[in-house]
Amino acid sequence: MKLNKTMASMLLIGATFSGAGQAARFEPFVVEDIKVEGLQRVALGAALLNLPVNVGDQLDEVSLQRAMKSLYRSSNFEDVRAVRDDGTLIITVRERPTISSINLDGNSDIKDEQLQESLDGSGIKIGEPLDRTVLSEIETGLQDFYYSVGKYNAKVKAQLIDLPRNRVELKLTFEEGAAAEIKQINVVGNEVYPDKELIGQLELTDYVAWWDFFGERRYQKQMLEGDLETITSYYQDRGYIKFKVDSTQVSMTPDKKGLYVTINVEEGEQYNVKEVNLTGDLLGKRELLESLVPIESGTLYNAAEVTYVEEVISKFLGRFGYAYPTVKTYPEIDDETNEVSLNINIDPGKRIYVRNVNFSGNAVTKDEVLRREMRQMEGAWLSNRNIELSKSRLNRLGFFETVESTTTPVPGSDDQVDVDFTVKEQPSGSFNFGVGFGTESGLSLQFGLSQSNFMGTGNSVGLSINTTDYSKSIDVSYTDPYFTRYGVSGGVSVYWSSFDADEYYLESYKNDSYGIAFNTSWPLNEYNRLGLGFGYRHNELSEVSPYQQVLTFYNIYADLDDADSTLAFDNFELNASWNRSTLNRGQFPTDGDSQKLSGKVTIPGSDNEYFKLSFDSSYYQPINRAHSWVFLARGKLGYGNGYGTHNGHDQILPFWENFYAGGSTILRGFETNSVGPRAFYLTGNSSDCPPDSSGFGGCQIVGDPGEISVDEGSSIGGNAIATLSFELIVPTPFLDEAYSKSVRTSLFFDAGNVWDTEFDIDKYRGTAQSEFDEIDDYADWNRIRASTGLSVQWISPMGPMIFSLAKPLKEYEGDKDEVFSFNIGRTF
Repeated sequence: MKLNKTMASMLLIGATFSGAGQAARFEPFVVEDIKVEGLQRVALGAALLNLPVNVGDQLDEVSLQRAMKSLYRSSNFEDVRAVRDDGTLIITVRERPTISSINLDGNSDIKDEQLQESLDGSGIKIGEPLDRTVLSEIETGLQDFYYSVGKYNAKVKAQLIDLPRNRVELKLTFEEGAAAEIKQINVVGNEVYPDKELIGQLELTDYVAWWDFFGERRYQKQMLEGDLETITSYYQDRGYIKFKVDSTQVSMTPDKKGLYVTINVEEGEQYNVKEVNLTGDLLGKRELLESLVPIESGTLYNAAEVTYVEEVISKFLGRFGYAYPTVKTYPEIDDETNEVSLNINIDPGKRIYVRNVNFSGNAVTKDEVLRREMRQMEGAWLSNRNIELSKSRLNRLGFFETVESTTTPVPGSDDQVDVDFTVKEQPSGSFNFGVGFGTESGLSLQFGLSQSNFMGTGNSVGLSINTTDYSKSIDVSYTDPYFTRYGVSGGVSVYWSSFDADEYYLESYKNDSYGIAFNTSWPLNEYNRLGLGFGYRHNELSEVSPYQQVLTFYNIYADLDDADSTLAFDNFELNASWNRSTLNRGQFPTDGDSQKLSGKVTIPGSDNEYFKLSFDSSYYQPINRAHSWVFLARGKLGYGNGYGTHNGHDQILPFWENFYAGGSTILRGFETNSVGPRAFYLTGNSSDCPPDSSGFGGCQIVGDPGEISVDEGSSIGGNAIATLSFELIVPTPFLDEAYSKSVRTSLFFDAGNVWDTEFDIDKYRGTAQSEFDEIDDYADWNRIRASTGLSVQWISPMGPMIFSLAKPLKEYEGDKDEVFSFNIGRTF
């Protein structure tokens, strides 16, 4: 092959960038063909794309230099050479090796993920080409990473192991050494606040108590930078507007195991606010904007308040479509009077409109279910208030673990954005398998199935087939929350059950029932909703124990000539409810409150004429900005009674409609349904008291009253209830932050009682006094129980799960404790 030696030399000089400008010049030539040799992984087309020379171009020294630089910039080659063979340009390359694997060895204190993140920042990834010249930079960068977390004895060695097909294995070996501990922190220049007070504000510390197993004195550079900002804020929030940190010194002991940190500060003088002025474009809303400023003349300057005002004004403008306002405070300092005038300049910018509202992450839930909850509309101006309201409504559905929103500017437009909602779905159904265990209750089981987001439609479907020791039931229900486009819901439920109270910690009776119910509800406004319902229910009672409290009800309806007869009732029920909710989420809320007032009444002419009212309220108050610490207060009130007469007797609330307390949701620490009135029997001459045809709820005893005895039975509930619960929701220890939205831990205090307003203890004063004293006054609302403990709730794939450890603080004789409870399928 005949080569132009001069040209080959010049090309080689140009390709290797030796800077040998003294070499002999050559005559430019027209490129007739281009060949690239040495390619393995890189495609020929990709190489030619990075070569700014085409067949037919005239190639000179400058264009050749430019072509070689372009090939190097592609990051695919570690060596490039070029020669000329007459009119053919031959490019010979050696590709950079591909990283086949990255092995980390010796790193125990710092996780692989952290190190890989640092490598990613340098472009070192599996499958990417490796520039061998950066190995020393990798070592230095990783050592600097270790230094930033206080490990100054750390050493990093990078090795390359060649593999077939131009691949390499990158092996990084670490010698971490011990972390440097802070020996002492000094603050110099402070006169107003003592060292101890200032150092107490820092995350870095030079002292850890012997009992603090999680505390450490490790030095970290990023933490120091945050601490300097903390000190600055501490002073500026207390009027020292000119405060500044002059310098910091970090000195190391010779063995690199100890550090001394010195912070030099200049406090300055304390300043008061002279006046606050709003300037700029106020959009004709000066009075309204001024009302948003809480800073008053004569008060100490507070940097945090200034920042708060800027944020409040920005959010206020954001409600009217001014999504990107500039609100900046310019202080005018008067050193003679130690006063500062705050000039808050407002530039609202352009009003922004929404082009599209998009959704992602909803693999199951249909777009229309999310879209109908939107309060930020397409084509309207962008409102941060409407976006937050839309997020709250999505959260309250209970279908999503997280809901996030972002605004993306529309390319080519300075006044349009797209709003993107990203959701993370969570189990919206529950597999109702419940297990409970207590010192008295033993083991209990229950089963069921429901889905509140059926096939992603947002509709609620329930199919419950339960079989337990105490109950057998079938319940099919369906609810469409948007039965009409205006948010009016509609639903229907068909059910059958057979209930044995004796197996459910209650006094013995059996109740077989079936029925159908229709319901609807409609919104009054964003937070309030009304509901109405109508239903039919059939009840058949049998094997009712003749305890004293049930005799009054039994004698109204029973066939007194047949004590074993079955009682059957057909009732038509009207239901009404009012719901209000400002909760920020449907499950595990952390802010807001909710109230529910509900009632039902049987239609006059039903076999049982009665009414029942209940009121539930919850209040969540976040303690910190992250909402990881939350105070919760919950309460319940309920009352029911009969109306009208039957066979000349006043009707009362049927005992199967009684309120109950105790278990995993109301009055934890007490056995399920065990709190409140208990059945009792009066016996004389070894005979049970028969029903009294007069309707008197006592007992007629034949013989000597001194022979009468009192026997206590199980719980029967009452027609009135009042409970109150306080909880401190805390971060779950040792739990990854990714699960914080699905697991909740709380410390609780429960108190309350269930009582019977119709119980009249005076009716039993005819019994012997010693026996009378054994009868509790179940009409006394003041017999309050109380408990405290720990609760952990988890929204698992099978549904909500609750674990509770509780200890009663106030109880009465006969109450049954339940130290530990575990349930699946119920939450609150």
